[in-house]
Amino acid sequence: MSRTEHEPAQPVTAPPGISRRTLLAGAAAGAGALALGVGSLAEATTDATFVKGADISWTPQMEAHGYYWNDKSGQRKDLFTILKSYGIGAISLRTWVNPSSDPANGHCSIQETAKMAARCRDAGLQVLLGFHFGDTWNSVGVQNPPKAWANMTYSQMLTALRSYVSTSLNVIKSAGVTPGWVKIGNEQNTGICHPVGSVSKPGQMTGLLNAAYDASKQIFPSTPVMIHLAQPQKMDSIQTFMNAYRGNGGKWDITGLSSYAAGSNVAPILGNMRTIQSTYGKPIMQVEFGGPVDRATQTRDALHQFATGIKGFGGLGTFYWEPEGYSPFTGYNMTAWSSSTRRPTAALDGFLNV
Repeated sequence: MSRTEHEPAQPVTAPPGISRRTLLAGAAAGAGALALGVGSLAEATTDATFVKGADISWTPQMEAHGYYWNDKSGQRKDLFTILKSYGIGAISLRTWVNPSSDPANGHCSIQETAKMAARCRDAGLQVLLGFHFGDTWNSVGVQNPPKAWANMTYSQMLTALRSYVSTSLNVIKSAGVTPGWVKIGNEQNTGICHPVGSVSKPGQMTGLLNAAYDASKQIFPSTPVMIHLAQPQKMDSIQTFMNAYRGNGGKWDITGLSSYAAGSNVAPILGNMRTIQSTYGKPIMQVEFGGPVDRATQTRDALHQFATGIKGFGGLGTFYWEPEGYSPFTGYNMTAWSSSTRRPTAALDGFLNV
């Protein structure tokens, strides 16, 4: 995520202009079957196929610094066990090219991510593997290439990106994990690896992403590959990317979307999500959601509304972004755990009865 801005002005979002990157800077230290309708519109999902998930990429760093998690009753338990009690069956994990060792803004190398993916597999959870194509956060407002690629030509970057994806997925495969989904890019409304892969250079942008798609399919032929866009309330931004990508022969199986809306903003955004699905012919998945930790009831209601709404029109699932984080590990305030009790807040109850 690391967004430059959240949803439209509303009580449950961070103040305008405050990004996750800004908040973090002050921190202390059977897959193919789930992709319903790949290549065509998804039909209504069933209880068995609608995915409830969470991105918990901070977990290994939190554990290394002595953090732990209690369940609702205050009993210390394995985090995976707690999440599964809410019906969560999938974990989203990000990976960066050459990350720093900063606890909150670094780590997540492919080697570390493969270890975490194996833990998820052992816990009976599917894995959504997300490439940022950077050394740290890329998001709707920032798409910086990894430092090692910064001065490359398009041709050089094409080779480097293809090799990186192939090598990374072979690391995942060697760990004994087959991802449920592979996400090529993170909130890439404006393209990837600027300026080479900017949406203003649609041929190059599409070439880079198609290289990532092809590399993924070579290693995991049956794993659906998704692109990821943010702020579906801004349809002009969504359409600019999608029309450029589709118009230049872009390949993808699922359209991933981020939305952190709540209250009266949820319904129109659900309408836009449905329109995106029908217009571009690929099922959607909400790969990021969250809300202020001190407004857990409101966040719970928004989560439930998103999940039931997306399921209702044939979308594939909803993921909560970093619910396990809590202060002082991070200053990010849209988690779903209490820093005082180490218990989950009411927010995660939004996954129940979906």
